Amino acid sequence: MIMHSPTPLVREVVLIGGGHAHALLLRQWGMNPVPGARLTLINPAATAPYTGMLPGFVAGHYTREALEIDLVRLARYAGARMVFGYVTGIDRDAKRLSVEGRPDVAYDIASLDIGITSDMPEIPGFTDHAIAAKPLGPFAARWQAFVENEHKGPVTVIGGGVGGVELALAINHRLTCLGTPNPVTVVEANTLLAGTSQATAEKLRSALQAAGIQIIEGTAPIEVHSDHIVLTGGQRVSSNFTVGAAGARPFPWLAETGLDLTNGYVTVDATLRSVNDPSLYAVGDCAHLSHAPRPKAGVFAVRAAPILTANLRADLTGSAPKNFEPQSQYLKLISLGRRSAVADKFGRAVAGDWAWIWKDRIDRRFLDRLNNPPQMPGPTAPKGAAKGVSDALGDTPMCGGCGAKVGASILDEALSALDTPQSPNIITAAGDDAAVINFGKQQQVLSTDHLRAFWDDPYVMTRIAALHAMGDVWAMGATPHAMLAQITLPRMSERLQADHLREILTAVTEISRETGAALVGGHTTQGAELTLGFTVTGTLTAAAKTFDKAQNGDVLILTRPIGSGTLMAAEMAGKAAGGDVAHVLQVMATSPVMSAEILAKTANAMTDVTGFGLAGHALRMAAAAGLTAQIDSTKVPLYPGAKRLAEHGIASTIAPANRAALGIALPVTPAATLLVDPQTAGGFLAAVPSKSAGKTLKFLRDSGTEAVRIGYLKAWTGHPLEVS
Repeated sequence: MIMHSPTPLVREVVLIGGGHAHALLLRQWGMNPVPGARLTLINPAATAPYTGMLPGFVAGHYTREALEIDLVRLARYAGARMVFGYVTGIDRDAKRLSVEGRPDVAYDIASLDIGITSDMPEIPGFTDHAIAAKPLGPFAARWQAFVENEHKGPVTVIGGGVGGVELALAINHRLTCLGTPNPVTVVEANTLLAGTSQATAEKLRSALQAAGIQIIEGTAPIEVHSDHIVLTGGQRVSSNFTVGAAGARPFPWLAETGLDLTNGYVTVDATLRSVNDPSLYAVGDCAHLSHAPRPKAGVFAVRAAPILTANLRADLTGSAPKNFEPQSQYLKLISLGRRSAVADKFGRAVAGDWAWIWKDRIDRRFLDRLNNPPQMPGPTAPKGAAKGVSDALGDTPMCGGCGAKVGASILDEALSALDTPQSPNIITAAGDDAAVINFGKQQQVLSTDHLRAFWDDPYVMTRIAALHAMGDVWAMGATPHAMLAQITLPRMSERLQADHLREILTAVTEISRETGAALVGGHTTQGAELTLGFTVTGTLTAAAKTFDKAQNGDVLILTRPIGSGTLMAAEMAGKAAGGDVAHVLQVMATSPVMSAEILAKTANAMTDVTGFGLAGHALRMAAAAGLTAQIDSTKVPLYPGAKRLAEHGIASTIAPANRAALGIALPVTPAATLLVDPQTAGGFLAAVPSKSAGKTLKFLRDSGTEAVRIGYLKAWTGHPLEVS
């Protein structure tokens, strides 16, 4: 998520957690951002489940996908960076957030919207044999797996509040619809539905009884086993699926922050600020409103979002903050499992199918508002621009990564005109990935690459850029030895420069440890946007895997899916699914050192699939060897989501140039179209002798590599590439 604003960045605002208030804030921020402030969202997943629709999902009325708020799409709309991870601590003196598995994230202002948990680790066996209803993401995944794979045996819900009863009714309805009505039990340590209005409690009790759900009150679980739970007094309740929904509790790590807490929740004032740290805000279920205590309910997070947005803006600009005054009465719509609901307000309750329809409309409208923010305008030529500017701009912003490369035909034409002196100590074949330099009996490989950032996270982008640059060295069969870094930072304050460089250098250090390539120097500068480049040297212990060594009959093996260019182009346009984006980023940022080492021992020739796409790289390899590459497009693995996007005509900006450079027509299928998709940190395309291909594939797969046989090399047929 790249910010192209000419205004230097001077303040860092970090949203901890993707709760409903923060999701709404992202949408509001996108409509009116604060120039000079960078917004960051930290959340473990690319999506966040919407609590209002969870019972409907459990009951089978909604799909898992329909439940999700796409945080990646919202972050793109807001111009915010998205960091995937769990915050595990806050250093309030240094103003840094500890994030599991990555460098600390600095902040000037931070806001907590992390929700609550209903985990019960104090009950022996709960962690191993039960699942907490909150956080919602893990519970939704576990329930879906139970429904798809087992859905047999009794179910127990621990907790008889409104949430627990709503879940029990939904579970019972889903299992009944599946034709396996399992016994469902609700266990409540005190009184069922305590704190709920009498009218609503009566209607919900009647619904439980009509559904045949057993109610056990006045006793609590003391042990949880895989097929039963034990209650105080020794009573055993059979249970193959146990859910913890007994009350809310704060996340334990908050106790280590030094923030003022009320029963473990962050105590905030009327402006939603922490009462003992004005640089920290808290909203939603993790917050305690000291000026107006309220029960935990999603409605307060939704109503708090505009106030939080206004007060963050006030902090950044120096204007006056606003106070949050939560309503004392609000409408509660409680689903009854089937498509019916109870409506509760002012202590009165009515039930009916109409209430479900009402709830469904409210929930869908809320989710649609978040997942489909206003369309972002495409690039436009400035008034009075020269003829041709609009054509050069195109309909979409220019891609980053390898999608920003110059087209193959233009590059080849420019290089063909060169008349540079040749050295007998430098060995390359046409199109090879890197130069091979002779130093006596020692050979060194040298290559360079840089990427225009397509993801506004310096740490992740650095991992991708460094591994991408090393791909050329690995493709020659060499071992990375040293690297030089070229870093262009967007304009920002010196403090933010230091924070960015800390994250970048942490990533470089990790890559150095993983690959053995030492960082030996580099250069830094400021520019319009984040750009990261690396010059890499490598050492050879055997002959380089130059293209001309590919042999007739070699099997073509691909070690990673394709489609990353399409996915990232769609992400820029707000059209990619957040989960698909998170997956492809994770793959690109993962070191392929194991697959490189395996292929270095067996491949005759190899290349890393990058900007010219799989088809372009296969063509260049085959052409250098005087052969024809035969590719079966139906065998080529695709990243999740890439095929759907290709079917809708979404492509990277360099894809048309890649297609034109092939000189052949491709089959009219989404899979074939993706053969010209530019890849960043793509997999290796290796020409492996047929006799060793099976063993090589096994070694690759055993190492965790998604290696696939996609074709073979054959005698020249008049063109270096054939696609079926």
